[in-house]
Amino acid sequence: MATAEEVRALVRSHADGDDAHFYSVAMQVAAKAARGGQTKFASELRDLIDDAKRVSNREISRPLRPIPVVQPRGDLAGLLSVSYPDLHLNDVVFDHEARNGLEQVIIEQRQRDRLAELGFTPLHSLLLVGPPGTGKTLSAGVLATELNLPLFLIRLEVLITKYMGETASKLRLIFDAIAETRGVYLFDEVDALAGDRADSNDVGEIRRVLSSFLQFLENSDSTSVIIATTNHPQLLDRALFRRFGSVLTYPLPSLEVAQDVIRNRLAIIGTDEIEWRALDAVLTGLSHAELTSASEQAAKRAILSGNRGVTTELLVDALTERHQSSLQ
Repeated sequence: MATAEEVRALVRSHADGDDAHFYSVAMQVAAKAARGGQTKFASELRDLIDDAKRVSNREISRPLRPIPVVQPRGDLAGLLSVSYPDLHLNDVVFDHEARNGLEQVIIEQRQRDRLAELGFTPLHSLLLVGPPGTGKTLSAGVLATELNLPLFLIRLEVLITKYMGETASKLRLIFDAIAETRGVYLFDEVDALAGDRADSNDVGEIRRVLSSFLQFLENSDSTSVIIATTNHPQLLDRALFRRFGSVLTYPLPSLEVAQDVIRNRLAIIGTDEIEWRALDAVLTGLSHAELTSASEQAAKRAILSGNRGVTTELLVDALTERHQSSLQ
């Protein structure tokens, strides 16, 4: 049966007139029912979805996505790149803590006017911590989609120059843009900008840039959402953690989460032939991105070999290859 979150997603997408998301969630419910042995219900639900699509007789679209008209200009053009993701929260499998944290941001941002009436500010700054491939960057895309905002990626390789005075000036330009144009702003792999000021190898000018960054963060009262990610939290200045409204941890997936990642990616082709307990040894230690990549590889092999679905053997082989490639 549908989970509480899936029911909420169905109601929300129906209220928004978002047919594509409504059908997507409904298909997820059907796929889950099929995996649980409710084949008759799953088949009936798929037929209903197909009938509804035919009756609507219009292209399935998500009308509330922002129109891509915001483009950085002038000096900002080299510092920011903009995109308009189409990635809903239910499209991605997250760890429990990360998912709850993202849901809280979405809820508070959607009701920011109500909070403002009582003198409160919604969460608008997040520090995401965890190994590569665990969904930190994807989270920025999810927030942009759910809040109908553009996603701005700060190009740190351009921001940080050998002339540190220029870096501080460019930082001011970015935070001016954050104040003027509402969006989700992503400082991906922020380590280079926010390293520990106590590092003996650091120089005074770099420390001043970090101090400027911390000050801009603390004084930011814009309606934008600021996200920073790091794979190496031990390298960050401790003051940075206090400047963000919330710090979310993205661990490598547990066995349960890893299985959900695979089921989510293989829902269309089917996973009925998979013996999940046989995968335990090869699931441990892989990131969300690695699990997704292995699932896709197994699916393509299944399709090209004429199999109806992905077998345990195909999936074990693909997962083992991912382990081997990560050791190289």
